[in-house]
Amino acid sequence: MPRFFPARLHIASMALLTALALTRFAFAQQRTERTLDEIKTEAIHRAENGMYPLIGLDPADVKEAFASIHTKDKDEWAAAFMKVGDRYANEAKSLEASDPAKANANYIRAWRIYSFGRWPVPVSPGKQKAYAKALEAFLAHTKFLDPPLQVVHIPFEGKEIVGYLRLPKDAKGPVPLVIAVNGLDSRKEDLSESFAGILPFGIGFLAVDGPGTGQAPIKVSEHADRMLSAVIDYAQSRPEIDKNRLAIHGVSWGAYWATKMAIVERVRLRGTSAQSPPVDAFFQKDFLMNHLFGNREYLFDQAPALMSIIDGANSIDDMTKIFPNLSLVKQGLLGQPMAPMLVIGGVLDTQVPIEDLYLLMSKGDVPKTAWINPQGGHLGRQVKVWPDPLIFKQVIIPWLVRTLQAPDEKH
Repeated sequence: MPRFFPARLHIASMALLTALALTRFAFAQQRTERTLDEIKTEAIHRAENGMYPLIGLDPADVKEAFASIHTKDKDEWAAAFMKVGDRYANEAKSLEASDPAKANANYIRAWRIYSFGRWPVPVSPGKQKAYAKALEAFLAHTKFLDPPLQVVHIPFEGKEIVGYLRLPKDAKGPVPLVIAVNGLDSRKEDLSESFAGILPFGIGFLAVDGPGTGQAPIKVSEHADRMLSAVIDYAQSRPEIDKNRLAIHGVSWGAYWATKMAIVERVRLRGTSAQSPPVDAFFQKDFLMNHLFGNREYLFDQAPALMSIIDGANSIDDMTKIFPNLSLVKQGLLGQPMAPMLVIGGVLDTQVPIEDLYLLMSKGDVPKTAWINPQGGHLGRQVKVWPDPLIFKQVIIPWLVRTLQAPDEKH
């Protein structure tokens, strides 16, 4: 019979707790947000290597903006990038008639610069202005697209969901459609550029900002998936769209919604593709406090950005209470019948734990397709080896095409 020594056990426990506390404090100290100089260095590095969130930005433009930024003030940041973006937007306007191709290229350049000016989220007057300019430049760019892009306004609970609908050229009859949902800091504009690659396969897309982001009418909550159900309703109401051939693609936070919709809307979806979907562990207090705050895979301010999209989250304490309720396990959804899924991720992802993807792949009633990069980070990306555009072209689009073009009897 073992004998217990409460006093000694208490002392040992206290020593262990103290050691753990010191370790956690040291870890927290290591995970502080980047300084301004560190942000500048890392951002330029990412621009030079085609890395998110600076994909498509000219490093020279980034350096020019940074020369005017001396503090971490959000409006100072926005003003510096708007100044650079304005130059390209103004030049684009002057070239619309004489050189449409160059005008379009300049609008794209302006849009990307403005968009980084509002990054990660437009939570100050200056960043809100930068976001408005980004929308304006993007829409100016879309005037040159063929087939055209249509801005749609979907009524929703007294407000509206703004989406970008683009259908294949010269389609014969109703076409399959992908509903594309962005992540925390990307936007429907980014997805619209990426999904142009699916049009040649006879498939259209409808890009929308996920709850809490961009122009979405509601914030993230346990029931915010109703917004995407309304998007499905709208897609099925359009005669140009085959209502029986719908899929959803989501990136990061958008992948959370894609996963949830694969369950709650499985009857109306042919399939969903999800890049690094948060499922359960992501929403626990430990992951929030020890992995998301000061996350270095994220350029800066991930936790404050998250707080801005969550309904009712005005403090860290609010987030620790609300987050667990978003878990698909807590909601009793994981394990229910699902639509077919493509699950994409990276083992080295520090923003969404790979365990969430493994858990997802083991649940439901149908086999899933998985693309897991052992050397990949968030979204499965790997610098120079598996950049975002390559994953999109070689993994996501082919799966969506196969899924949406499969004969009815296989569905």
